[in-house]
Amino acid sequence: MPAIVVLGAQWGDEGKGKATDLLGSSPLDYCVRTSGGNNAGHTIVVNGEKFDTHLLPSTILNPDCVPVIANGVVVDPAALFSEIDGFAARGVHVDNLVVSANAHLITSYHTTLDKVTERFLGKNLIGTTGRGIGPTYADKISRSGIRVADLFDEKILRQKIEAALDFKNQVLAKVYNRRAIDADQVVEELLSFVDRLRPMVADTSLLLNRALDDGKTVLFEGAQATMLDVDHGTYPFVTSSSPVSGGVCTGAGVGPTRIDRVIGVIKAYTTRVGSGPFPTELHDEDGEKLRTVGGEFGVTTGRPRRCGWYDAVIARYAARVNGLTEFCLTKLDVLGDWERIPVCVGYEIDGVRHDEMPMTQSEFHHAKPVYEFFDGWNSDISGARSFEDLPKNAQIYVRALEEMSGAPFWAVGVGPSREQTVVLR
Repeated sequence: MPAIVVLGAQWGDEGKGKATDLLGSSPLDYCVRTSGGNNAGHTIVVNGEKFDTHLLPSTILNPDCVPVIANGVVVDPAALFSEIDGFAARGVHVDNLVVSANAHLITSYHTTLDKVTERFLGKNLIGTTGRGIGPTYADKISRSGIRVADLFDEKILRQKIEAALDFKNQVLAKVYNRRAIDADQVVEELLSFVDRLRPMVADTSLLLNRALDDGKTVLFEGAQATMLDVDHGTYPFVTSSSPVSGGVCTGAGVGPTRIDRVIGVIKAYTTRVGSGPFPTELHDEDGEKLRTVGGEFGVTTGRPRRCGWYDAVIARYAARVNGLTEFCLTKLDVLGDWERIPVCVGYEIDGVRHDEMPMTQSEFHHAKPVYEFFDGWNSDISGARSFEDLPKNAQIYVRALEEMSGAPFWAVGVGPSREQTVVLR
């Protein structure tokens, strides 16, 4: 199947990087980021060595695979080249990286606005990373954004930045009591990246469609996750892009008929970062234990993640809105030290049972999890390489989750490394 989508089925941090890397270890021609920016983070562990990516696709360790940053991504050039240089210092070179001419650029005024706006919201903050993602997407939608192609026409670039700052400086000064941003400084900063960026830039939609026409294998890698989608997530506590499978098509410039396989990555429990409702969240010793054993701290921000039990309602929702062909279950090994493991199979809202996602955010905010309980296995499963290697209770847990989640399980992660994976089909 030449076109594969890998995306998050919860609130992010599910282990998409590992799933992408696992697929990328087999013959793969292109790996494509289609949304988000350097607010994302993927961790890959190969032969005991850990690599973190933020803008670069997770198959960056595969020299035979072309990494692509497509039009739906917002790009901070300084962050991009810092990441490239960091990999090069470790002997990983990404000379074949391709960047869309239509990708929007994060500028210094976007990051400034992101930070001051979040502080201004006080207790109503969204929990952004402060990296300018939201303001950049806002400019994109309001048709006042700066695209990569604009870097190659200084006159147009300057006109666009001056026009954007005419309004934004008024907001900074009169609403937030901040200093105005100098347009010349922004132009100079962006032009400093031109020579290095120019060889990477291409019409990535044309590139990818031709690759698919030629029978090449293309992996579309999601950032963030379903429950953070600006349309289908827990709005307004979401990201500013569309990380569901439909967003892959607009974010890469390929039609939906080109997609053959859609894999949702989902943890054996649930986490989220930032504000917003989270029905199975734990505020007790179990929550702290999941955080500690699972290493639940953000790859990009280092923030501790909120932790809770597996939520099958969210899994079914992700399967539905993404049209998932399968799931990749990760971090099963983290649950190896519990006597009983709860799984959320539905919600109770004002005394009424809901087996599917509530229609309104108000209802979801008041949802109380309905749990079923499974016996734990009290053993280290990190050495398992086949389903039969797993303890009986772990097998029962996996098959129960598969039955209630709305799509078959393709693989199960039993540790952070690439080889610590049980492939089911």
